Amino acid sequence: MKRLTAKEEEIMGYFWEKGPLFVKQLLEYYEEPKPHFNTLSTIVRGLEDKGFLSHNTFGNTYQYYAAVSETEYSKGTLKNVIAKYFNNSYLGAGQTH
Repeated sequence: MKRLTAKEEEIMGYFWEKGPLFVKQLLEYYEEPKPHFNTLSTIVRGLEDKGFLSHNTFGNTYQYYAAVSETEYSKGTLKNVIAKYFNNSYLGAGQTH
């Protein structure tokens, strides 16, 4: 599973917590100064390209929803850490040096 940037994880957090959202709705959750609509839209489309989001079409707009659960992502992230830093050994992760 691909790793996400901090901003991508932040955005995915809204989808995991709130459910399906239009980019306009996502923007409403941000405090001032809010990111630009086009910036959020670009990141959301990137998350869809990576397989983390999918969408339903409503007229000429898209409602996005999480295609990967937070649990699935967390497990994948843990596997990546174990593989990278502990030679694919969960037992090695528990050892201190």
